[in-house]
Amino acid sequence: MLEPILVIGLILFGGFIMGEVCRRLGLPKVTGYILAGLLLNPRLTPIIPGDFVEHTDLVTNISLAFITFSVGGTLLMEKIRTLGKPIILITLFEAECAFLFVATAFVTVVPLLGGFGDGSTVGQVLPMALLLGALAAPTDPSATLAVVHEYHAKGEVTSTIMGVAAFDDILGIINYSLAISFAAMFVLHQPLRSDSLLEPVIKIVGSIGIGILFGWILNGLIRLIRHEKEGVLITLVFSLLALCYGVTSSLGGDELLSTMAMGVVVTNYNPQRDKVFQILERYTEELIFVLFFTLSAMHLDFSVLMANLPIILLFVLFRSLGKWTGAFLGGKLGRSSRMVQRYTVGGLLPQGGIVIGLALLIRQDATFADFAAILVNVIIGATIVHEIIGPIVSKTALRLAGELPKSS
Repeated sequence: MLEPILVIGLILFGGFIMGEVCRRLGLPKVTGYILAGLLLNPRLTPIIPGDFVEHTDLVTNISLAFITFSVGGTLLMEKIRTLGKPIILITLFEAECAFLFVATAFVTVVPLLGGFGDGSTVGQVLPMALLLGALAAPTDPSATLAVVHEYHAKGEVTSTIMGVAAFDDILGIINYSLAISFAAMFVLHQPLRSDSLLEPVIKIVGSIGIGILFGWILNGLIRLIRHEKEGVLITLVFSLLALCYGVTSSLGGDELLSTMAMGVVVTNYNPQRDKVFQILERYTEELIFVLFFTLSAMHLDFSVLMANLPIILLFVLFRSLGKWTGAFLGGKLGRSSRMVQRYTVGGLLPQGGIVIGLALLIRQDATFADFAAILVNVIIGATIVHEIIGPIVSKTALRLAGELPKSS
C-alpha cells in the first residue's frame, strides 16, 4: 500500500510531464493531464490503489470551487456591454441548441440501442438525457486559445470565438442546476406539481444569494486588510471559497452556482479584481488543473467506456450539430458576417474543465447511482475525443476564415 503523499506526488509529476510533452507537440496541456490519468488508472496499471481514487471527492470539490469562481470572474458587465448583441445571441443559441440536440437524441436513440439500467424511460433514460444535455453546453476555450496564441490569429471570427467561449460555461452551470433538479424528480418518480417546480428556482436563487453574500464579504475584507503580500490574498480567497461552498452544501443548495456568483461579485465590485484573479491564475491554476484532470481520468472504467462507445459517439455527434446550428442561427439573428456564421463553431468544439467536474459531482449524488458511472465515462470519453480533434478543427476553421498568417 503506497503512502498517500507518494500517490499525490506521482499524480502531480506524471500530469506535469505529460502536459509538457503535449505542449511541445502543439496540443493543449489538459490533454496531457488526461493521458497521465489514463496511464495511472488503477484499472490499467497497478501503481495506484483503486481505493485512493474512490476517495478524492475533497480534491474534486476544491477544484470545482476554484474553477467556478474563475468562470464567474469572466462575467464582467463592462465586457458584456462591449461584446454586443451578436456574441450574446451566438452564446445563447449554441449552448441551448447543444443541450436540446443531445437530450433529444439521447431520448430517441438510446432506447433503440438497447438502453441501459432497468430500461425505464422516465426513471433512467430521461434523467440522463437531461444531464447529458446540460453537460453538452460548456466549451473549453484552452485548446482554441492555444491555437490563437501559437499562430497569432486575428479577426472577427477569432474575437467571436473567444467572447462566446468565455460565457457559455455560465449557461452550462445554469443548465446543470436546472437539469439536476428535474432529473432527480424523474429518478425518484416524484409528480411534477407547482410546488415541486418552484423548488429548483428557490434552490438557484438561494445559492446565488449565498454567493453574493460571500463575494461582498471578500471584497470588504480585501479593502479592510489592504495587505500587499500575495500569499495573504490567496489564503483569504481560498478560505472564503471553501466557506461559501461548504455553507451552500450544508443548506442543500447548488455549490457551483454559489461560488460562481461569488466570482461575479468580485470581478464587478472589487477595485483589485485584476490582482485577485491574476494571482490565482499565476500561483494556483496549474497545480489545481494538473491534480484535477489527472485524477478525473483515473476514474475512467474501460469496460464501461467500451460498452457505451455508441453513446459517446452519439454525444460528440449531436453536440457538434447543436453547436453548429446554434452558432449559425445566433449569427444570423445577430446579423454577423457570413464568416462568423460559418466558422465560429470550429472553435467551440473542445470540451473539458468544468464538464468533467460536473460529471464527477453527479457521481457523488446517490440519487443517480444507477447510471452515474456510465455518465462519467461518457463525459470523459467525449472529452478525450474533443481535446484531440478540437485544436485541429479550430486551426482549420480559422484558416478557412482567413485569420491565420499565410506562413502557418
